[in-house]
Amino acid sequence: MSDVDDQLAALFFPYATKKQNDVRNGKTRFVHYTTAEAAVRIIQNREVWMRRTTTMNDYMEVEYGFECLNAAYKGEAGARMKAALEEEFPGTCEELERRFNLWLPSFRGETYVTCISEHDDSEDGIGRLSMWRAYGATAGVAMVLNSTAFATASDALGAYTSPVAYLSDAQFFREFGTVSENIASSRELWRELGQESVIEAVFQMMRFSTVCTKHPGFHEEREWRIIHTPALEGTDRLPSNVEVVRGVPQCVHKIPLRNYPDEGFVGAEVAELIERIIIGPAVDAWSMRDAFVRLLQEAGVEDAQRRVFISDIPLR
Repeated sequence: MSDVDDQLAALFFPYATKKQNDVRNGKTRFVHYTTAEAAVRIIQNREVWMRRTTTMNDYMEVEYGFECLNAAYKGEAGARMKAALEEEFPGTCEELERRFNLWLPSFRGETYVTCISEHDDSEDGIGRLSMWRAYGATAGVAMVLNSTAFATASDALGAYTSPVAYLSDAQFFREFGTVSENIASSRELWRELGQESVIEAVFQMMRFSTVCTKHPGFHEEREWRIIHTPALEGTDRLPSNVEVVRGVPQCVHKIPLRNYPDEGFVGAEVAELIERIIIGPAVDAWSMRDAFVRLLQEAGVEDAQRRVFISDIPLR
């Protein structure tokens, strides 16, 4: 990222910037909770599936974020932001609203995500009970991940990692107010960048606010999202196929677990991405452990025997 990119991130995404800095400074680890079947597929096929937000557990995945954004944009903080933008570049808000409304259907129905969660050192041996209950079923797996691939800024895949903000209406208004104040106090930067860059920056802020805001009741998930909107960020590196997930045929996009070092994207190969695997509460936990040790060995993971653990949480 350039110095200007850093400035824009701090101005428009203060919450996300702080969280991403924690990742870069080694303060945040990640885990992906999934079924054993999906974990086998990830390792063998060297790919992770991205699913539409409309197929996720929370049926209000995107709508909640949009409702918060819409209310804030029409409120006092939104009025201050619009006044500052219009004073600097007349016509900016009309174009911004036109562009956002044009893309909103794609954000609602054609955005694909892969979900990961923050992981604490204390969970290394057992995982998190609430996540086993939500995603583990009777044969769940937690794949603890190295953070390198999530800490680099790269356009190589056309997919982007962002923390989820768990905000009430009032909390969202405060965050939006901070962004509005940042916009009003940074006019010299806007003059230097020009109107189009300003519109694009505010547009992306509104996009990620819509797609990455969830009801505070889901806070225990501590979720981050890898996000891709094909119509906006078309790429042949995230191929799409029809697959069956829990008995439901659906379109998915697939993230290849490979590096693009010339484009600044590294740390995604299976052998360097997977730090450890935790087998969740299951009748055949030891058989699953043997299978995942073998899969990791075949993927070139060193010390595979020492990287697979069985959780002893007494969950049925």
